[in-house]
Amino acid sequence: MGRNIHFPIKGIRGSSRQENLIYLAVWGLLFAAPLLSLYIRTAGDRSLTFDWAEVFVVWRTFAVFLLLFLVHNFLLAPLLVHGNKRMTYFSIVAIILAAFTVYQCNSRPPVPWKPMGHKPRIEQLGKHKPPRAPRRNAPPPIIGEHDILAVLFLILMFGANVGIKGYIRSREDQKRMNELEHENLEQQLDYLRQQISPHFFMNTLNNIHALVDIDPVKAKETIVELSRMMRYVLYESNRQYVNLQSEFEFIRHYVALMQLRYTDKVSITLGLPQDIPDRQIPPLLLITFIENAFKHGISYQHESFIEIKISIEDDKLTFTCRNSKADLSNDEEGGVGLTNVRKRLNLLYDRHYTLRIEDAPYTYSVNLVISLAGKALNDK
Repeated sequence: MGRNIHFPIKGIRGSSRQENLIYLAVWGLLFAAPLLSLYIRTAGDRSLTFDWAEVFVVWRTFAVFLLLFLVHNFLLAPLLVHGNKRMTYFSIVAIILAAFTVYQCNSRPPVPWKPMGHKPRIEQLGKHKPPRAPRRNAPPPIIGEHDILAVLFLILMFGANVGIKGYIRSREDQKRMNELEHENLEQQLDYLRQQISPHFFMNTLNNIHALVDIDPVKAKETIVELSRMMRYVLYESNRQYVNLQSEFEFIRHYVALMQLRYTDKVSITLGLPQDIPDRQIPPLLLITFIENAFKHGISYQHESFIEIKISIEDDKLTFTCRNSKADLSNDEEGGVGLTNVRKRLNLLYDRHYTLRIEDAPYTYSVNLVISLAGKALNDK
């Protein structure tokens, strides 16, 4: 149960570390760009000298953006992405943008401004050039084009930071949901497996009880068969998957045990494939259908039959169980039943299977097709 808590936190820390490494690489490239640019220019033109002052001017501008990015990344963006405090976030961002705009306007290089009324002397224009009409000079604008571009860049930087954090948050939420769904699925499967074992042993002990008075020798043979099956149920059924060979052996022992109980009026046939591939299947997945066939398909008043066939072709297992219908059930209602079988199939294969049940007036048949090409969906 502990990993329900610790796994998501580790995932978030790992993703935050990756995110910060990406930011570090991007800002490192930005600060290295003026050095590379100046180096290429000086290497191509020997008349130029490597001027660190030019680099420091660019680095000064980058440093301001880096400082604002760090504040936004570690203090402001979490308010919106993780805390969902929109009003607080947008209010602080608006104040930062306003302060940055004032700083940007006051930090640009001064532009010389000539007062109104100053007119160029005509003698300076040359003899053959017509004099130009005097143009009215004006002071520089409060917000220039360079300032607007800087503010837009800051807004885009904040937006990209929020977008990246939102994407990582959604990815971590999805990962956490997958972890929780996987945990829930495992708990449900464990619950269903725990239900199967008591149900199976109850029916088997009823069979042994019926054989003790009828045929003690067969009862002893039944106990030997039961011990083999108990070993499988106790040690193999707790696994997620078992080999087909083991599952088929368990079915063979179960049918042999049931045949000891009935007379020749009951026709029981079991067909298993000769060549069993090295594939796996969830344990005790098919036995419930077989149990129901013996429980509801055997009649002591007239002849009855149970036909079980399992075939494998193109990595698909086809299970078919057909039986006659008794007038009344031989046992009391109980056990896991078909409802839990459907739950297991849905949990293990996410409905990627085919199950057809035909309930005719005198016969009952089950046809199940599952894929053996890969493990069940929940184990991916």
